[in-house]
Amino acid sequence: MKFSSLGRRLVMATLLFCLLFTLAMVSLRTWIAWESNLADMNSELVLIDQVFQNTLSHAIWEMDRESLNKQLASVASAAPVGRVVLNIPRPGQSAEVIELKKYADASSDKAPVLHRQLVAQPYAGAHEIVGELTIEGDANLLRERLWGEARGIVITQVIQSLLLAGLIMTMFNRLVTVHVVHIARHLGELAPQSLGNHLRLHRSVRRQDELGLLEFQVNELQDNLHAHLERQRSDELAIASSRDHLAELVEARTAQLKAANQSLEALSRHDALTGLANRRYFDELKDVEFRRAMRHKTPLAVLMCDVDFFKFYNDTYGHMQGDECLKQVAETLRGVFGRSGELAARVGGEEFVVVLPNINAEQACNAAQRLCASLAARELPHSGSTVSPFVTLSIGVAELDPQTMDHFDQLLQRADQALYRAKSQGRNRVAL
Repeated sequence: MKFSSLGRRLVMATLLFCLLFTLAMVSLRTWIAWESNLADMNSELVLIDQVFQNTLSHAIWEMDRESLNKQLASVASAAPVGRVVLNIPRPGQSAEVIELKKYADASSDKAPVLHRQLVAQPYAGAHEIVGELTIEGDANLLRERLWGEARGIVITQVIQSLLLAGLIMTMFNRLVTVHVVHIARHLGELAPQSLGNHLRLHRSVRRQDELGLLEFQVNELQDNLHAHLERQRSDELAIASSRDHLAELVEARTAQLKAANQSLEALSRHDALTGLANRRYFDELKDVEFRRAMRHKTPLAVLMCDVDFFKFYNDTYGHMQGDECLKQVAETLRGVFGRSGELAARVGGEEFVVVLPNINAEQACNAAQRLCASLAARELPHSGSTVSPFVTLSIGVAELDPQTMDHFDQLLQRADQALYRAKSQGRNRVAL
């Protein structure tokens, strides 16, 4: 028997749990870090906007191009800024757009973007919109910050998982594995002569636990077995003189009853040659299935099967081989109709009947075709047949018609008529 350590399985289960927990926590904490970084960068952009919006508005109003360029360059050089766009409207002209990028492709849909209208105050109480400022965060800086935090999160979670698995393994080995191995060895060395040697676990436990309970129960079981063996020895001495005689009588009577029951079963229900149900058992069952089908309004089909040119088969190969042929046909029937409720019976020399509850005519025809194909696959030689070099069947199929039939024999007569039609049409076929 292959040995599998419980401690190893526990550690593997713990590591798997830790892995799943680590993935979940890394995903959660990374998402939280991403949102936090977005919020921090957005706050930094707001702060930059607050610092520069008045000076930019004043430079635009005063048309101080040099000061405006310096201010925009200062904004673009700030660490969290990846791209700055200044849109200055011109009366009667197209708006002037000034764009500064930290990178060649600084645009990103993941970085925060701040849009702000620049308002100048030429004199007290007056407000004039002089432009629109767009500040886009640095996506590369955002990813660097996130990657740094994610790396720390992953390392922390992995270390925690490994430490937890190691702690569980160590504690399990010290508290459980060592004592379980000791118990297994003790039980492996037990014999009837050593039942008096009690199990002793070497551990310092002040309170009773599961291992202590197991130790107590093992010792109690040993004591009970020892007492039982002693009583058994005394009882065996008392009944030794009569036991053998009674055993012989019981064995003989049992064998006789078993043989009689087998004989009765074989005689009452099974055909002696093929092992299929015989005509008597078929007659008992057919009415039961007929009444069930009528009561529950379920379909019921019957197959009448006849071995083609069986008389010629006996004349050609002899009756011993003919019996073997019938056994092969019966085995084929059992292979095709083996589901619960299906009954295949031998009702004549080479005639067989199959009762198929809950099966309609189309399904029964398909089953009959499978039977013919299964028998053909056996390739039983039949040189006396005019339709095939191998043994074949003609099959008649009939389905219960509750409107016109009031007993099973009418259904059986329909199947017999279909069988006659199959034979008249050339044999080796199924007729409905």
